[in-house]
Amino acid sequence: MADLGNPSRTREVMREHDFEVKKKFGQNFLIDDNILKRIVSASGTTKDDFVLEIGPGIGTMTQYLCEAAREVVAVEVDRKLIPVLEDTLSAYDNVTVINNDILKMDIAALAEEKNGGKPIRVVANLPYYITTPIIMGLFESHAPIASITIMIQKEVADRMKAGPGSKMYGALSLAVQYYSDIEIVAEVPPSCFMPAPKVGSSVVHLVRNAEPNIKVKNEKLLFSLIRASFNQRRKTLANGLKNSPELKMTREQVLEGIEFLGKKPTVRGEELSLEEFGKLADFFDSANVL
Repeated sequence: MADLGNPSRTREVMREHDFEVKKKFGQNFLIDDNILKRIVSASGTTKDDFVLEIGPGIGTMTQYLCEAAREVVAVEVDRKLIPVLEDTLSAYDNVTVINNDILKMDIAALAEEKNGGKPIRVVANLPYYITTPIIMGLFESHAPIASITIMIQKEVADRMKAGPGSKMYGALSLAVQYYSDIEIVAEVPPSCFMPAPKVGSSVVHLVRNAEPNIKVKNEKLLFSLIRASFNQRRKTLANGLKNSPELKMTREQVLEGIEFLGKKPTVRGEELSLEEFGKLADFFDSANVL
């Protein structure tokens, strides 16, 4: 029975193993049973599912996942937490703990080995400092992923959900909205963690679509355009694209593309929707300007 989702039990486990949280790993352990249950419920995990958990910490959410899923693999970068997890998860025979950096793992190979290549579920309480690389790594790996349910910094969740014209809107918004449908499941105050972070958090559920939300001829070109458009937010779209070392386009070619979209030369990248970025990518791809 999951028993770690409260402050006293978390302190007890840390004391027993002489473990102190490390700032460099962004460790903030969840200590609220209701939030833990909400995350697992939002993930849609059933006994048919294989779940990849990123950053299990002392195993608080892992216990809930073990009870909900067929099998769980928990990837923990901090080797000092491995003996803690061996202790707290000893009652479960459907979990494997791996001491590794998730950014260095072949997730597609893991899905093949553990789930016959069928879509897996990813669940995580992510360290704030590495949220974006992990999410982008999961998407760009093209591993079979059914959904990603994560606890992240509220500001990052707001950025994922943001639309054109918003100050929050950027490359992360477009990437998440290209690959998935997003739902913000819950807002979580700092008091639900130990130690308490300085900012609020959100639980986000991303449903990975079988096909991206827009069709584009050249995905690599699409993301090169997006990166160039937001590398220097204050610049116009024309200047951002013209100055990009990835794209190597003349100002005339850039302006031709912007005119094709029916936009003014002064338009900024943050004003374009995902669909418009897709049209721009297809225009430059067909024009063979790169």
